[in-house]
Order: sequence, then C-alpha cells, then structure tokens
Amino acid sequence: MNKSYSVLDLFCGCGGLSQGFLDAGFNVVLGIDNWKDAVETFKYNHKNSDALCADLSSLSPDEVKKRINGSKIDVIIGGPPCQGFSIAGKRIVEDKRNDLYKSFVRMVAYFKPKAFVLENVPNILSIGEGTVRDAIVKDFSDLGYKVVYKVLLASDYGVPQNRKRAIFVGMLNGKEFEYPQKTVQDFVTTIDALSDLPESSISEGGQYPTEPQSDYQRLMRKNTSCVHNHDITIHTEQTQRIIAMVPDGGNYKDLPFELQKTRKVHIAWTRLNSKKPSFTIDTGHRHHFHYKYNRIPTVRESARIQSFRDSFVFLGSKTSQYKQVGNAVPCLLSYAIASNLKKML
Repeated sequence: MNKSYSVLDLFCGCGGLSQGFLDAGFNVVLGIDNWKDAVETFKYNHKNSDALCADLSSLSPDEVKKRINGSKIDVIIGGPPCQGFSIAGKRIVEDKRNDLYKSFVRMVAYFKPKAFVLENVPNILSIGEGTVRDAIVKDFSDLGYKVVYKVLLASDYGVPQNRKRAIFVGMLNGKEFEYPQKTVQDFVTTIDALSDLPESSISEGGQYPTEPQSDYQRLMRKNTSCVHNHDITIHTEQTQRIIAMVPDGGNYKDLPFELQKTRKVHIAWTRLNSKKPSFTIDTGHRHHFHYKYNRIPTVRESARIQSFRDSFVFLGSKTSQYKQVGNAVPCLLSYAIASNLKKML
C-alpha cells in the first residue's frame, strides 16, 4: 500500500518547501509562520493543509498538537532564520537570536518524527568555523537522529536558477539520508522559463497569449489555463533608457562610465542571461532585469524562476508577493529531496 506520511512545516513562508513535499505524495498537515501575508498565500494554495500565523519562538508544541487534533507527525520540515546565530565556544548559546532555531529543535524533540529536513543559507556550514553546523548536528544526534548535510544547487534539479541551499536531513531509523542525484542533463535557462510570458501585463486570471515554447513551460502551466501575478512594473524613462543599454546577460560594466555609479550596489543593472539559469533571486529589490524587456521580472516570472507552477497564486501587495517568492525554497528542489526521503522511509 502507498502510505502517505504527514508533514509539519515550520517557518513555512508561502509554501515552496511544502509544495515539493505535496507533489511527492506527502500530506502536509500544518504550516506555521509569523508573517500573515505568506500564511494567507500558503493557505490559499494548499487547500487540504491547515495554516497558522504564530511566533514559533513562543509557540508551545502542546498548542501545535491541539491544532492538529493530536495526529501523528512523520516529518518536520522548515528553514529557521539562522543568520543571527549567537555562539560561544563550540555551541549555540541561550540567546534571543537563537530562539527560532531552538524552537525547531524543540518541535522535533516533542513530536519525534521519523525524519526532519532543515534548510538554510550555505554559509550556515561555515559560520564560526563550523560551530553552528556542528551544534546543529549535535542537537539532533542527541535526540537519536542520524544527521547529514550538504549544499544543493537548485539548477541540478530542473530549477532555472543557480540557487544554493544547505540541507540538513536527520532520520530516526538509523539510515543515512542519500541526497538526490542531478535530475537534469541540461540546465533549464531563463528563456526556457520565461519566453511565453509577454512584455506587457496580463490582467489577473487572463489567458496565455501564446502556446508553451519549452518542456519547462508545459510543466509550469500544468492544471491551469490562466495567468496570475503578471503585473509589470513601469520604470521611469531614464531607468528604461539605461536598462536598454545593457545586453542580455550583461551588467553595470556594459554602461558608459558616468552611468556605472548611478546605483551603489555591484549587482546593479544586471540582466538575466537568456542562455543560462538565473542567478539567485532575492526578496524583490529592483536591480535585476529581464533578459529582453526593459523592466524587472514580474512576480509570475520570478515565481517561474523559483519553479512555482502557474496555478500557484500569490496574495498580498506586489511588494509582499516579491518577498514571498524570493524567500521560498524552489519547489522542484524540494520535490527532489522529498522523493528521496519518501523512498527511504
């Protein structure tokens, strides 16, 4: 029989990590995050999952158990924000900045799931010369988990983006998690991802103007016949004029010298490269431009770069939507991890 394992998603955001697990056949029981907009998007798209807007640093496992009516949790997933880690000697100390990470450990200790998946920025492996990494391994090993970690590159799994994530996986059955092999021979490029979406806006829920032009676009359009979140940003004439000077895949170095310093960040005026996966997209600052059009990518285009299917709708203000997309784990990367985990459970 094909057993469905139940999942608790902590720091769920809008639900990219959950989406991969759902696609792999897991049952996501509950997503928890303290950001209302993201929780609303999560709930809207994951119709069979519950969602809770709460601060995990003060939420007790007992309250979570009540919320899920005492049902068993097989897997806990999530990405606690660990950038502000406070460490002393070789351990993570009791400090406000560590409360969110500690809450993840607390939930795992309480529910004793068969496995957990913790994702984070790659430099979590090197902070404090590896102190944080070693402390994470120790915290979960002390709870009986066999813990492994690795940095995965999203474009190895069909995501049109060179985004790296550190993934810790712990298993209670003594098995050592095997990380997924690359699932694609050829990287999906930004033109593969975006070429069917037009230069201008599409009204919310409007029709596609063209047929899909790549396998990736066919995958993204699965189960939907309309377009959401493709509302373009109108830049000033001067901004458009400057963007127009930057070639496909180029950046500020392609501009006349007097224009190079018009934005103070080194990633300014960067165009996506149509022949490659995108660089890591972040939470919506406005320095990265479409490979062809003289504007930043729309929320929908950004979501495509994160491998969210077009049926996934983002709620909230446009600024909030960009942030939700940028903060998410790419769905296809999550799916690769979840598929392997399911086999090993």
